Amino acid sequence: MSGAPKIISDNALDQVERRIKSIDWQALTAELNARGNVVLENIISHDQCDFLRKLFAEDEIFRSRVNMAQHGYGRGEYKYFNYPLPDIVAALRTAIYPHLVPVANRWYEAMNIDVNFPAAHAEFIARCHAAGQLRPTPLLLQYGVDDYNCLHQDLYGEHVFPLQLAILLSAPERDFSGGEFVLTEQRPRIQSRPEVVRLEQGDAVLFAVNQRPVQGTRGIYRVAMRHGVSRLHSGQRHTLGIIFHDAK
Repeated sequence: MSGAPKIISDNALDQVERRIKSIDWQALTAELNARGNVVLENIISHDQCDFLRKLFAEDEIFRSRVNMAQHGYGRGEYKYFNYPLPDIVAALRTAIYPHLVPVANRWYEAMNIDVNFPAAHAEFIARCHAAGQLRPTPLLLQYGVDDYNCLHQDLYGEHVFPLQLAILLSAPERDFSGGEFVLTEQRPRIQSRPEVVRLEQGDAVLFAVNQRPVQGTRGIYRVAMRHGVSRLHSGQRHTLGIIFHDAK
């Protein structure tokens, strides 16, 4: 397989874009504002999940591979796609981004961060590239038995879009057990609050990359978010990560 592999058909790409447009983004935004994460059910089909899982073996489409244990990140491995991205990955990144821009801009305004995000993803990527953030960040992650991902944030440079997406490509209890997606929320002067997000194959979790605003009794304050994956008990788990900013 050479270059950026296409998904099963152009019609399948159209289905992904129609699925994204059909989402009740107003209701989703309300939940995202309240909790800092929300599940998007059946964002891609099981066939598309299987297609993406198989890409993990195609080394020529990736720019780098990371062994998590070697860096103290946990256990397992992940690979960053190179440009040009596979069609379905590019479609997800560019089609979802405009729906998140109003949330991102409101969050930054509430947190008094002087950044405004453009409406189109291409404009934001141009901003990243002008600042030297040239490397694509969408990635595939693979976990085996006893693998896990430590709590972390995917920042990569000065320009950071405050939301990202993880899509579960494997079927829980069929392909693997354990391996739950975990979020923690650190509020000022109190202990971290954990949350386990239940996903089925083809579901995505949309969540805060770093900080989000929370309304308190004395006004708005910033909450720091981190995410990871708990230990896998059996089988193999694959995830597609969609990060909207590029890396240095």
